[in-house]
Amino acid sequence: MTTSVDQLADLYGIGAVYADYRGQPKRVASASRAAILTALGLDVADPRAVEAAMGSLRLIDWQRMVPLVVVLQQGAAAVPVCIPASLGVQRLQWTVTLECGEPLHGSVRVADLAVLQRGEVAGRQFVRHELPLPGDLPLGYHQLLVVPEAGASTCCSLIVAPQRCHEPASLQTESQRAWGLAVQLYSLRSTRNWGMGDFADLRELVVAAAARGCGLIGLNPLHALMPANPAHISPYSPSSRLFLNVLYVAVADVPEFEQCELARHWVESKDFQARLRQLRELPQVDYPKVAAAKFEVLRMLYQCFRDTHLAQATPRATAFRKYVEERGEPLRLHAVFDALDAHWRAQGSQYWGWPSWPEEYRDPNSVAVRRFARERLADVEYFLYLQWLAETQLSAVQKVAHDSGMSVGLYGDVAVGANPAGSETWSNRSLYVQRASVGAPPDALALKGQDWGLPPQDPVQLRAQQYRPFIAMIRNNMRAVAALRLDHVMSLFRLWWVPGGLTSAQGAYVHYPLDDLISILALESVRQRCLVIGEDLGTVPQEMSVAMQRYELNHYKVLLFEKEANGAFKVPAQYVRNSLATVTTHDLPTLRGWWESHDIALRERLNLYPNETLRDEVRRTRTQELPAMMHALVAQGLWHWQPSHGLPPYSPALARAIQSYLGLSQAKLVMIQIEDLIGMIDPVNVPGTDREHANWQRKVELDTLELLSRPDVSDIIDAINIARRGQNPNA
Repeated sequence: MTTSVDQLADLYGIGAVYADYRGQPKRVASASRAAILTALGLDVADPRAVEAAMGSLRLIDWQRMVPLVVVLQQGAAAVPVCIPASLGVQRLQWTVTLECGEPLHGSVRVADLAVLQRGEVAGRQFVRHELPLPGDLPLGYHQLLVVPEAGASTCCSLIVAPQRCHEPASLQTESQRAWGLAVQLYSLRSTRNWGMGDFADLRELVVAAAARGCGLIGLNPLHALMPANPAHISPYSPSSRLFLNVLYVAVADVPEFEQCELARHWVESKDFQARLRQLRELPQVDYPKVAAAKFEVLRMLYQCFRDTHLAQATPRATAFRKYVEERGEPLRLHAVFDALDAHWRAQGSQYWGWPSWPEEYRDPNSVAVRRFARERLADVEYFLYLQWLAETQLSAVQKVAHDSGMSVGLYGDVAVGANPAGSETWSNRSLYVQRASVGAPPDALALKGQDWGLPPQDPVQLRAQQYRPFIAMIRNNMRAVAALRLDHVMSLFRLWWVPGGLTSAQGAYVHYPLDDLISILALESVRQRCLVIGEDLGTVPQEMSVAMQRYELNHYKVLLFEKEANGAFKVPAQYVRNSLATVTTHDLPTLRGWWESHDIALRERLNLYPNETLRDEVRRTRTQELPAMMHALVAQGLWHWQPSHGLPPYSPALARAIQSYLGLSQAKLVMIQIEDLIGMIDPVNVPGTDREHANWQRKVELDTLELLSRPDVSDIIDAINIARRGQNPNA
């Protein structure tokens, strides 16, 4: 029997049934759905409270004349209008104020409007009509005001979106196919960086790779972390997805560096240079020591900026002020957060993020926070300055990519969520549900499910905020790149919520307004001329697949997963045209690690297999995968091999053949992990580990220019260039 709690869960979009990784239907326990409602702040223990909550939702749905926000596709302009029957409204006046400020007016007879729905709430009769608007409304963010003859006027945000995402002219025909390099920016080596890859290293890579035919550079998420806690390093658990990790700033490229004699002498000193040499030589990034070195000097540069530019109102000061004004309140709050975080962490280890701060500082709008921002203006402005430097440098690299002839340019990545103790959640506390976290249901490699420790967004609150947080996040991430990958793109449709106190397996899917979110994504994509890739690995619901096809989001295809039911690898002609394909990813073993089964041994050493049966199954699968790969290479004329020969050892020649196989695919974009160009073994990240493995720290073994000049690397690049033209590089 359906209980009132289940009915309330339905109204909140909490799924009752889902298909597991085997495609089998799985029913969610009522207790799990109730726990999610509790996490949302609802009292499900009291039947009267449950009934009241349902009544309130229905009342809100009918009582408001027009929704808070309506998202339309261009050319199909009509909005629902709900009118109480008792008012006897005969006519409606409407005004659409376009984004540019131009008003459009109209008037209609209610009797001429199509009826969408009739309903009764709290003893009142309502009729929901369809109000047509001009079909030629321009793309953008507009305001609609509806004024009835009787009753109060109502306004709503009117978002008009395109029918599909942007695709650059360089990729619009079947014959146009590009390839790129995927890099973890921090992992790049050079003779000049300060112990981790920075935007100057990225510029150097862009110039060198573009000269070799590379069309795009794929990056790890560059989201803001926590400057006051540089030991927190996962790019997929950011403080804020709206802003940048300031550790990527190339200090010597900051204009104030040349103007600040104190900073130059400090950096040129024997002791500081020794620190930098030591940091460069480490096989892994030592984030705390890198941060210490960079922030010592960046503080000096900020003081120089204040004295030289802000105090004298120079054009550079004007550019900074304009940046701060354009980024608005979200940037100001982020800078205030970083200043507060630095302040409280300096008081002791008991302060680890905003949930541990004194109560009056947990609300960004409190008197205490406003007072802190006034009294510590210079500290807040310092973090504004760092963000300005980071965005300016990243944008400059994208311009270099364009000027160097790259067919696409930089390709960014957006994490699925934000850290519960960081800036994004603090800045908008009502949006994030702190008593639940995002994860995944059980699957073959995680039989207990996954809990990523990231608080989910409340879909009801997201809509109540007229999608502004989503718009800002997408817009900010597209500003300085030409392509954007959305990690776990299924989050536009649903997320697996794990209520506090329950296991991952006891979670449930909570649904989001897919049509609205993907339309907004398309709008920002077209406006900023940014290609979109949706990471759709794992179980992908049909609704998501249909939406991706409709809006022309590019799929994310991983060679290691692209297999037929019999275990054979899909041939290149079977790859979807609208996709980005890669042999492996940051969450998987490197190509050499996969070929040599290093990943299996590593996971066994880290005790990551839930049981021996699964471990043995993975081993058996690998013994089948490697010959299957050889058969695939032979079929494409990329290798001469027979099963009786035994498997060849890993070699640059084998890497060349496998990358060429993917290069021959129909996918418009193909990415090569930079580590796979030189046969590195250790993975970037081992999912399911924290301190057990050095995730997000391992550097590329060679300097960028040295790497790209190696003969074996040049051979792989030459082969991929030929394969992308549809030709066999062995012919």
